[in-house]
Amino acid sequence: MSAKPKFEEPSSDASSDMPDELSPRHIGRRLVELVLLAVAVGVAISALPGLGSLRHRFAQADAAFIVLAGLLKLASSLSNIVAFREVFCPRLGWRFSYQLGMAEQATNVLLPTGGAGGLALGAWALRRGGLSLEYIARRSVAFFVITSAPNFLCAAIVGPLLMLHVLPGHAPLVPTAVFTGLAIGTMVFAAILPLVVDRIRPRHPKSRLGRTLNSGLTSLANGIRDTGELLRPKHIRVILGAIGYLAFDIGAFAAAFAAFGSTPPLGVIVFGYTIGQLGGLIPLPGGIGGTDGGLIGAMVLYGVSLPPAVAAVVVYRTFQLGVPAILGAIAFVQLRRTLQRSAEPTNLCAPLAEPPAQSPRDDPISGDLVG
Repeated sequence: MSAKPKFEEPSSDASSDMPDELSPRHIGRRLVELVLLAVAVGVAISALPGLGSLRHRFAQADAAFIVLAGLLKLASSLSNIVAFREVFCPRLGWRFSYQLGMAEQATNVLLPTGGAGGLALGAWALRRGGLSLEYIARRSVAFFVITSAPNFLCAAIVGPLLMLHVLPGHAPLVPTAVFTGLAIGTMVFAAILPLVVDRIRPRHPKSRLGRTLNSGLTSLANGIRDTGELLRPKHIRVILGAIGYLAFDIGAFAAAFAAFGSTPPLGVIVFGYTIGQLGGLIPLPGGIGGTDGGLIGAMVLYGVSLPPAVAAVVVYRTFQLGVPAILGAIAFVQLRRTLQRSAEPTNLCAPLAEPPAQSPRDDPISGDLVG
């Protein structure tokens, strides 16, 4: 019989065990820096010579589509919270799920950690409620895979349709084939990764490094196996949340183009979006520079002229960064207040976090989903 998880009494100060990079002062400074950057971009667009065409486009923009882009980005952020709650703990109240999920998204925008900052914040908050690090680690892997999978799936489907001219739009053959192949290869690699890990991980590590490696690889494999279980129809909220997170975000991207009266074909929008977002893997705050350049470059590569691509990406990125940063910063303050009062919101999840059952083989990786 597996042992029950050990619980820790919540500390009296919600920030007592918080990593320094997640401190309110650090998050606040990053938010101010993001606001100042936005102001600087606005001043540059309005004042620098040579940007007259861009200024004209903004002056002629359809305000209704710009508002729509913001609303769709909000819907995307809320969909992410739906998936987050179902992956980590369906017993969490929606209010607390919103606080934690939105605060995670703000952390991803404000910290130059390539998305790891949000996971660290979630681990801190859930750990305060007594959840085991093993459970948090494996579900963090599952959540990352589930929210990333629709991007790769879209690239794998839309790419061939563009190359075969089933979908309209300019599609250079070699780049499209390469990106499609990478998307398919990544999905296949993720599917077989647990089997690979089961073969290479140290069985009876004696050193501290070996034990750490063993634990990390085990969580990685278990998280991917949890993904398969979480994507079954009985967890429909996970599926709807992950689809909504991507679909509404692409909708915001398309609305940003529509605001300037130059919407590319749907296939180009979807494929350009999915490969352009790869720039966000560069560990910069909010992917600033990497994502922007990736999206603009991808859209130009697929036949969109530079001026409308720049204008649309500026609008889209304003909402992609601004919505989670502003709402998430507010949610972060609310989250700390909630946890200062009690760790009870996450204590509800503790029964889900029992250690996974082990199979008869020598300390294998279990793929069972508990709870």
